[in-house]
Amino acid sequence: MPDELVIAQPPEAPAASKKRKRPKSADKKAKKNKGVDGSKPAKKMTWTNKQRALVFAARGITFHARHLMNDLKVLMPHAKSDSKLERKEGLYAINEICEMKNCNMSMFFEMRKKLDLFMWLSMVPNGPSARFLVQNVHTMDELRLTGNHLKSSRPLLTFNKAFDEQPHLALIKEMLKQMFATPNMHPKSKPFYDHVLGFTYLDGRIWFRNFQITNQTEGSLVEVGPRFCLWLIKIFSGSFSGNVIYENPNYKSPNQYRTELKIAASHRYKAKAEKNAKKAAVEIIPKEDELDEIFHTITQDELKQAG
Repeated sequence: MPDELVIAQPPEAPAASKKRKRPKSADKKAKKNKGVDGSKPAKKMTWTNKQRALVFAARGITFHARHLMNDLKVLMPHAKSDSKLERKEGLYAINEICEMKNCNMSMFFEMRKKLDLFMWLSMVPNGPSARFLVQNVHTMDELRLTGNHLKSSRPLLTFNKAFDEQPHLALIKEMLKQMFATPNMHPKSKPFYDHVLGFTYLDGRIWFRNFQITNQTEGSLVEVGPRFCLWLIKIFSGSFSGNVIYENPNYKSPNQYRTELKIAASHRYKAKAEKNAKKAAVEIIPKEDELDEIFHTITQDELKQAG
């Protein structure tokens, strides 16, 4: 019987050690935590200063005031808007609107007699709040200046030395800083400083200007707009209410100013009328004419007197 064929089988390989698979989420976390050189990257900045300002107006404002309000909204990426406040609603209702809109500041415009524009700045809900008379308003469309800067870019705020000399001006300075300063890392803002918001206290008023930074090394500026000035009336301890902390003694209401202008105009009219009356009261003596004696007829009475 022939020998049986035996097929040689290869030797069994040693059992390989089973490696534990790493979850994909862990690999992603490891890649995120390591930089290019293997070191941990710097912690990413987050939006922590979540301040929001409610900018709106009462019903009855003119188009000029509305354009100014819209210009200020463009300069404030952290601003929120709302529909116009009805006249029958009180100012304290603004605190409830800010709470619904998740805002901790408010800039409110109101108009009186379609002539006088007033502005409120308030820190919601505990205050303080300040009321201003807005004068010398010039909007961006009205000025048409050559300056231009990026929309929603972060501004540099500048104040002159007068804001540090009086306590009520120091309070106004802090309120303006919180209102106009764009929070760091705000989602709608751009990380550039290409314009300057200037606040100057002069002649009892706060003058507002907006400039574009054209050359950072030379510090050259070009005005963009808008322009306006604020005349402080009162500062209250609460938000749109509370005790009066400060009252401007030099403030003169627009009604009083218009009344004084009418009285001055009436005084001028009276003085002019009296002057005309004095001229009319003076007797005008006519000059004697020599030719009148030529045609004079002698009467009998004149003959008797002559004889």
